[in-house]
Amino acid sequence: QVQLVESGGGLVQAGGSLRLSCAASRRTFSTYTMGWFRQAPGKEREFVARISWSGGSTYYAESVKGRFTIARDNAKNTVYLQMNSLKPEDTAVYYCAATFTGGSSPRSYDYWGQGAQVTVSS
Repeated sequence: QVQLVESGGGLVQAGGSLRLSCAASRRTFSTYTMGWFRQAPGKEREFVARISWSGGSTYYAESVKGRFTIARDNAKNTVYLQMNSLKPEDTAVYYCAATFTGGSSPRSYDYWGQGAQVTVSS
């Protein structure tokens, strides 16, 4: 069992930046692929980014490519999502998640955080 706790959400103006953090409870964190997802009101949960267990491979949704950066620090059991040039359409609850198998589908992920609200005003 892995517990994940997100932090760093908030309200920001369009064009601004936020950094989300996700702290994991277990030292086996370094064996998981980690992903970020988001869910806006009335919409399905969608993939944002993922990073391999080593940090050597990353993958982004087209909608955030070039603006968001995912990174991890296995020594701190933490994964990050740096969000720049934020747009109102980025407004959502952001979730971090862990998987052994990888992929971009929420169904592939075994453990989830509680979510962090990100609101981007125009």
